[in-house]
Amino acid sequence: MRGLFSKDKWKYAFYTVSHPMDAYYEIRHRDRGSVPVAVVLVMLFSFSFSINRMAASFIVNNVYPLSVNAFKELIAVLLLYLLFCVGNWSITCLMEGEGRLKDILIAVGYAMIPIIVCYNIATIVSQFVAADEEAFYWVILVAGVAYGLLMMLMGIMQVHNYTLGKTLATIFLTFIAMFIIIFIVLLFVDLITQVYSFFYSIYQELIYRM
Repeated sequence: MRGLFSKDKWKYAFYTVSHPMDAYYEIRHRDRGSVPVAVVLVMLFSFSFSINRMAASFIVNNVYPLSVNAFKELIAVLLLYLLFCVGNWSITCLMEGEGRLKDILIAVGYAMIPIIVCYNIATIVSQFVAADEEAFYWVILVAGVAYGLLMMLMGIMQVHNYTLGKTLATIFLTFIAMFIIIFIVLLFVDLITQVYSFFYSIYQELIYRM
């Protein structure tokens, strides 16, 4: 476990920001990435998002700070992260993708770095901008999110050895797969609830008759 969180693993994660195509190639073919590091980065993104909603200046933020639940947002972000990665893996398995689930988890997780950095910078900048200067805040935020999404696109394209067009098609199908997975999970939960209710009603009936 110590090796998975080693200094080299973290340095390589930041290397992907400046050399995404080369870095993602080595993640797939030379096993240079780390899933635990990727998960930690996703968690840091969630915390940065929550901190931004709580601490950003009222000039750029309409959210009531006490209404923000960082723990719930963390769970939601981790579930969405896992759902997207599993959905992408399930689709690319059917479309001759070369990437493993591990590679997808790393590719998406490492793409959080510019978003984390820009969210925190934007939160700090928001404390100093006037009402007519909020564009600076939004430029920083949009730049970080845009570069993060671009890194994610390049990562998925590289680990699966896809063309740009095929990558965009698989991402579209990934969202469809995510909805299908959610639908199946909800059906399963509903089935379990009904079975539980059935047996619980039998149990109550037996208790009353005894």
